[in-house]
Amino acid sequence: MSDITALVSKLSGLGFNDTPVEHAPVENVEQWAEALSTVSGLPAEYTLTKTLIFKPKQPKSEAMAPVVVIAKHDSATNSKAIGNELKLKELRFANDDVLTDMFQTAKGSVSPFALANVSKENIANVRVVVDKALLNDSTGNIAFHPLTSSHTVFVSAATLQSFLKAVEGLTHVTEMDFAADAETATVAKAEKKPSAAAAAAAASDEVAGVSKGGIDVSKDVDFPRWYQQVLTRSDMLEYYDVSGCYIVRPLAYFVWQQIQEFFDAGIRSLGVKNCYFPMFVSSKVLEREKDHIEGFAPEVAWVTRAGSTELAEPIAIRPTSETVMYPYFAKWIRSHRDLPLKINQWCSVVRWEFKNPQPFLRTREFLWQEGHCAYLTEKEAMVEVYDVLTLYRRIYEELLAVPVIEGVKSDKEKFAGGVATTTVEGFIAATGRGIQDSGADRPKLHVHQTSWGLSTRTIGVMVMTHGDDQGLVMPPRVAETQVIIVPCGLTAKHSEEDRRVVSDACLNVEARLRAVGVRAESDLREHYTPGQKFNHWEVRGVPIRVEIGPKDLEKHSVMTARRDTFVKAPVALEGLESSIQLLLVTIQNDMLVKARKTFDDRVKIVLEWNEFVPVLNSKCLALIPWCEREVCEDQIKTRSSRDSLGDEPEDEKAPSMGAKSLCLPSKQPTNPPIVHGETKCIQCGENAKRYALFGRSY
Repeated sequence: MSDITALVSKLSGLGFNDTPVEHAPVENVEQWAEALSTVSGLPAEYTLTKTLIFKPKQPKSEAMAPVVVIAKHDSATNSKAIGNELKLKELRFANDDVLTDMFQTAKGSVSPFALANVSKENIANVRVVVDKALLNDSTGNIAFHPLTSSHTVFVSAATLQSFLKAVEGLTHVTEMDFAADAETATVAKAEKKPSAAAAAAAASDEVAGVSKGGIDVSKDVDFPRWYQQVLTRSDMLEYYDVSGCYIVRPLAYFVWQQIQEFFDAGIRSLGVKNCYFPMFVSSKVLEREKDHIEGFAPEVAWVTRAGSTELAEPIAIRPTSETVMYPYFAKWIRSHRDLPLKINQWCSVVRWEFKNPQPFLRTREFLWQEGHCAYLTEKEAMVEVYDVLTLYRRIYEELLAVPVIEGVKSDKEKFAGGVATTTVEGFIAATGRGIQDSGADRPKLHVHQTSWGLSTRTIGVMVMTHGDDQGLVMPPRVAETQVIIVPCGLTAKHSEEDRRVVSDACLNVEARLRAVGVRAESDLREHYTPGQKFNHWEVRGVPIRVEIGPKDLEKHSVMTARRDTFVKAPVALEGLESSIQLLLVTIQNDMLVKARKTFDDRVKIVLEWNEFVPVLNSKCLALIPWCEREVCEDQIKTRSSRDSLGDEPEDEKAPSMGAKSLCLPSKQPTNPPIVHGETKCIQCGENAKRYALFGRSY
């Protein structure tokens, strides 16, 4: 509240003297209007608004120049028209980190007042566009959020203009007549039918800020933006003030806990025991393990000072723990009688990634497990590697409902210092990119060592695979809330007793479901409509919604709605527990079947080079006959890169333009089979050894 108080104090000198109105938090204009309708004492007339922040396409050498658009809520704010007016290219909605880092605000709470939070060095680069309809507003009551979506202030057009003039360093303010622009666009549309691409772009503009599901963009239109919004608006993740680091909130951490419990039980059955090693590594130890650490060297973070004192020797923060653990393995293993040694640790590691960080997929600190085992024979080591690989596959498929392909990595892509690297490869259909987790077999001295790891990257894969334009779609096995119970059908005509009966029924159903192990909750919050509650839990991906109202109770039933399909069906109160349990199992299975079909449809067997790049560009993976030579792999990456082809990347955060080998699948295609000595590699013409899976990847 202190921020609001400070803002009101600042506005008081500009002609504003009213107290902000408090209401339920909102995520879009429809919810805002609905929330204000429940508040008494408001002005007879007022104008709702929207404040949008765009980021133009710019050379990386230039300072970012965000565009802040302040408009009536129903004005058609076409990004292309705004870009033309400001002579800026390809305006896209700014990422959540821009809102957080530069404007110190968040989606749903954005308003002109966030301009006051911009630093002096950045404010000169900000462009502001004001809707003329607001400047000509006749109500004298223009509604904005005072830095939080749970409050509203009403200001005049004069106060708005005075505020913008009072923002120190703000020099770029442009007025636009969005109504006139929309009328011109309508005439143009009547004269010429727009292309499909233009229609998609216009649709993207029109849904901004008013999407039914609380997500501003479509998964198919702007995938990176969609992904960030789904994570933050579902309360899975919060941006942190250290770039590349994120707060994993309870909804996402619960998924990680389910993975931990499943995997921990699995490796304990294999005789693996948990331990913990320090996170700090001396530079001397890293120097001894040059071959191993070479692949991580650019990402190692160093501690060079303690307080005001410089350390005599810098200390590294582990990017992985081989260099920490293995000197002690040598101390503990003195003969064959000390084998096997099987340990695992759950921890975080730091890899100071300097490219574009992406939540869960590419972060500077992430959670994972790392297993490190030592065996007398190679056979024992490989048995364990494939046992662990099976557990990884089961995590993806049985818990997260994400299909994967098991295989081994090429020599070029294998783990640094390893003899062989096994992997499970996933696939993100919306981007056409692969994603993997690995287990490695690595001989060391006179023992056969294995190391294997699984990280919170799994959560990002799950979100990308199942999420839709309404938000998360959670597989029931890892959903923190499997069933949300919402009272419905109550109107002003119903008495307090009627409301109490419905609330009691919700709590009774919740207790019954919890008693049989179903993770159920009742949403009995006041001042929220059923529609607002539906939206809240849809964004968070709760698998089943149970609606209970007076009419349902008369019929001795409830209404269920599936999050994955939105199919609704009545379910009798008698035997409700078994019905809900069966429905949860059905949803889990259906989600895997749907994802597997999408995966299978996107893996194409390619037998000619001229088909290879078109397959990649159609967001598919390619299975090709391959010679398995590293020089050929380099040539494939070069020949398939968009730079070589003169093609534009799908988005600025695309991490790998050229195709790379993802794995050599354990299950090889048989139609047509590889005929040794006859089947040729499609890239170089040498004899092919196996089919290899190639694609662009994270």
